[in-house]
Amino acid sequence: MTAAREVSAAAPERWVRVPDKLGYDLTRESITALLAGRPEVAGTAVPACPGWTVRDLVAHLADVCRAVGDGTQVLPLEHPDPDEEAGLAELLGRWPGLSARVPERSEGLRGIIMTMDALTHELDLRQALGDPVPAAHPAYPASLDLVVLGMGLTVVAQGLPALRVETPGADWVIGQGEPGITVRGHRHDLFRSLTGRRTLAQISRLDWSGPPGRWLPAFTWGPFSPPEQAVEAPAAEPADAPVAGR
Repeated sequence: MTAAREVSAAAPERWVRVPDKLGYDLTRESITALLAGRPEVAGTAVPACPGWTVRDLVAHLADVCRAVGDGTQVLPLEHPDPDEEAGLAELLGRWPGLSARVPERSEGLRGIIMTMDALTHELDLRQALGDPVPAAHPAYPASLDLVVLGMGLTVVAQGLPALRVETPGADWVIGQGEPGITVRGHRHDLFRSLTGRRTLAQISRLDWSGPPGRWLPAFTWGPFSPPEQAVEAPAAEPADAPVAGR
């Protein structure tokens, strides 16, 4: 049974938490289905990852998977291997074997980080290729939990009041204490805002309960920072893109 079919059987509503390795494998299958049989897109630029092509991004994902399977790398890897000559089809074909070497129960945050990284880049690819982005995806819950936690550390470090983040079906408090403001949006728009894919102007146009300016600097955290120029348009209601194996 593929990861996608296992998720379909175990989580028909899809806005539920699934095991991190399963969420990762589903995302891997979805990316493979998106790119399989499309060699012409290998050189397409990915605006969300300046300087990277589609092939570079897949090389990055495969290399992350290899390094975690080998136990030699703490995420994230910042660049694909510039000396790697494998083509897009070869990289996609290599990826399942690399994933099979990753422990089913990754220790600590490693599995969640892998899932979040893969989901982030699946959405990058879909934007670059003009393919629909998913309205629901089993990797969203764990990935959103992780990026909310990461931004929360920055909110605390900057001495900001907490903020509440709300999306249909879930909500979080970022920071400590009583929330001073609430921001609402579709899970896709919130996730992209928290992973450095939306400009500060775009983030400001989310549904805020008050002036957001005080909290905008906290959207620069960890490896993420808002781009100066927009790399994608908001998608308040993304299409329900098919998941591999359905």
